[in-house]
Amino acid sequence: MSYHDSVLLQKISAHICQSIIAIQQQQPELLIAKYRTINWQIPTNKSALSTKFKAILSQTQTWDELLQKLQSSLKAILVPAAFDSQLLSDLISSIQQLNSENPESNSLHFPQRQSIGIAVLLLDAENLQLNTHTEKFLTTICNCPLQVKIAFANWSNRGKLDVELHERGYDLIHVPAGRDNADGKMIAIGSSIHERYPNVQEVFVCSSDKVMTNLCNKLQQNGILVYQVSQQGENIKLFNSSTSEIINHSLKPLPEIPSVEQFISQIKGLIKLQQKQTASYWIKLSILSKIFKSKYQLTISQIVAHHFPGKKARDVFINYPSEFVVHQIDEKSELYVTVFEHHQTKLDNSQENSQTQLILSTINSPPELEQAIKNILTDLITADHQNSVDISILGSKFYQQYGKPITEQIKQLQIGGSLVKFLHSCNSLKIQQVGKKWEVSIKN
Repeated sequence: MSYHDSVLLQKISAHICQSIIAIQQQQPELLIAKYRTINWQIPTNKSALSTKFKAILSQTQTWDELLQKLQSSLKAILVPAAFDSQLLSDLISSIQQLNSENPESNSLHFPQRQSIGIAVLLLDAENLQLNTHTEKFLTTICNCPLQVKIAFANWSNRGKLDVELHERGYDLIHVPAGRDNADGKMIAIGSSIHERYPNVQEVFVCSSDKVMTNLCNKLQQNGILVYQVSQQGENIKLFNSSTSEIINHSLKPLPEIPSVEQFISQIKGLIKLQQKQTASYWIKLSILSKIFKSKYQLTISQIVAHHFPGKKARDVFINYPSEFVVHQIDEKSELYVTVFEHHQTKLDNSQENSQTQLILSTINSPPELEQAIKNILTDLITADHQNSVDISILGSKFYQQYGKPITEQIKQLQIGGSLVKFLHSCNSLKIQQVGKKWEVSIKN
């Protein structure tokens, strides 16, 4: 494209951004996994995405070349099933309407469904049942759009299953009553599926019967990628004939992942409830994790992996010092968690100003670290009218002011030993163990 087309490229990029946002909101499974957690509505992310597409498309010279480049670029962020979705179809239509050079070329790219490879699903409905949740999962596995679904059974004794499957787009093959009749029919039709649908490239063979092994082998001999789908208890087992990869998928849909704000609120509620029940201020993270899973049918690790890829469950509590306080006697011991009470840090204006100075300053030596700790203790003791402060609250407050864990600061200063050891070495501070926790105070 020439430099005269900058306005057109801007319009195309805007359409792409709007569609990506819509896909993330309505059908996030159509995005490749690493792009699902990015908030595309944030201006900086949206601008980066738009700039990237403009740069890619600006390298093209013709409209046809632009369409080809657009398709290959979308494949980098969307799963193959997305190209069979209405959202992407609408995007393509809106972009094609912008072409003022050659409207007749609109159908040259993004080929119609019947001209591209397809996936077929064969279901032994007498042996295995797929709910919409599992079926949706299967569409994320195959590379081609799932366009043909065929179910085999004696429908006279399957209740309303035939009506349900028909409404979900299945072709229904009726077989006489008999133990292996559905298997036989499914093998017969499956063996010639490439003749009925010449563009078939992938087939899901959904049956827990081992007799289907011969069908799978024959399909593979015809160059078709086969996925064997069987049921094991509450899970679906999927075997990829090409890679030998096995994927286990729960038949029960997982509950919706809560937002970070909802998650923090849920955790704080459970901590306070457990505190009342146990009369204990500190709650073990392992116990909290079990209670959370029991109540919400999700693990803390699943939520952390969704919102904070690469992080561990404990990192959430450490990185939210304004919400939680953590306590750990040493690196090998269990982590304890409690709710950070905001009223503990109410300070007058002069104290807030002194904190601001602390935040802007850096700590370059052990004496400076001791003075910083002493200043924090002074503020906390004044606010709470207590003589000593829990070492974990001290650590949480230090993190708030300096943006790093106090243990990290100790390592940066190359001070040997733990925080407890360092506090013991401070002449102006006093530390003592009370039960399972350590408390620190200022020496008179």
